[in-house]
Amino acid sequence: MTTWEYFTTPLLIHNTAAILNNWGKQGWELVQVVTNAEGGLVAYFKRPVSSAGPENAGLASAAVAAKQFEA
Repeated sequence: MTTWEYFTTPLLIHNTAAILNNWGKQGWELVQVVTNAEGGLVAYFKRPVSSAGPENAGLASAAVAAKQFEA
């Protein structure tokens, strides 16, 4: 049975393709994009958890990638 890990991130309208491509290169699959309460977009991603690695191993790489879009 496949075990999944999940990640959410805001989507900046002026940089949507770059954000989606960045997560895709790291193995994240886009599941859904929804509008949040403030009217912004939020992307929901998933990817299989590797049986060789620790649970939520992708969280560290997700944090590093997220910093690319800050500021």
